[in-house]
Amino acid sequence: MAPGDLQEVLAGLKRPSGVSAEAERNLLVGLGHADDAAVYRLGPDLAIVETVDFFPPVVDDPWTWGAVAAVNAMSDVYAMGGEVLFALAVAGFPRDFDKKIITEVFRGGAEKVAEAGGVIAGGHTVVDPEPKYGLCVTGRVHPDHVFIKGGLRPGDRLFLSKPLGTGVITTAAKDGAAPDDVVDGAVRSMLRLNRVAAHVAREHGAAGATDITGFGLLGHAAEMIEASGAGLALSAARLPLLPGALALAEAGHFSGGMKRNRRHLDHVFGARLQIRPEVSKTLAALLSEASGPAACWRRSARPARSAGRSARSSPSPSSAFAPDAQLD
Repeated sequence: MAPGDLQEVLAGLKRPSGVSAEAERNLLVGLGHADDAAVYRLGPDLAIVETVDFFPPVVDDPWTWGAVAAVNAMSDVYAMGGEVLFALAVAGFPRDFDKKIITEVFRGGAEKVAEAGGVIAGGHTVVDPEPKYGLCVTGRVHPDHVFIKGGLRPGDRLFLSKPLGTGVITTAAKDGAAPDDVVDGAVRSMLRLNRVAAHVAREHGAAGATDITGFGLLGHAAEMIEASGAGLALSAARLPLLPGALALAEAGHFSGGMKRNRRHLDHVFGARLQIRPEVSKTLAALLSEASGPAACWRRSARPARSAGRSARSSPSPSSAFAPDAQLD
């Protein structure tokens, strides 16, 4: 759903009646504030992280679709600072769908969950004319070390764990317009777990983070701004893009979701969203693109040398973030 439509639907559900005082006290993150997953405290040193995510095929290969969907679902756990424990598969397929294809979809998801240190413990399927697959993921986190969208603080730097452009590339691939090497690059990015990025963020004391998916960089950044009360300035020239993404964007391969995201931002922020004239409309549209977890920490922090690929795709802490795009 578009962000504005979702907010309207959830508006009356954020404080349901009949919830016990204990449940309210232990529900650390729920519907009260928009975030990537729910967090419920079980004890002084342990809380569970719960999320669910699924979507139709974004690639042709069934194993890759299952694996990408699993990585996407687990990213919400990492965006909260957690680790994956186990997952339940959620899927819908046409009644006459090839069972070998379904097996490969499930295999892809299960192998990615195993790579994350978790296990598929079960699931649920329905008959659906449009194939869909995803996971309901359970993770763990220390109650005092939960990343939240409202954790953005003045003086923090924003780090992206993955380059932008997967939405444009997958949309172009559906149109038969994306070169094979460009698609392969996007798939490699989508298959990479965000586990290392979460570790690096924890090491540097991050308090604010979000998973940049359907609402795009600007959409999820807007949620962080609304929750924290801090503004955000981005340098468009320093945003990491997947190879080929900009060219495909210039050719007009945008999904309907990106257009809805931008309309919502314009409606909510109005003049508070400032994009400099020298930033091309195409590049500005890519700010409504999916990436991966983005974490914020103090500008004095330095990335660990062992951070790995997840951290190296981010700008260095010494990079200046000029307000090419600014939200207040």
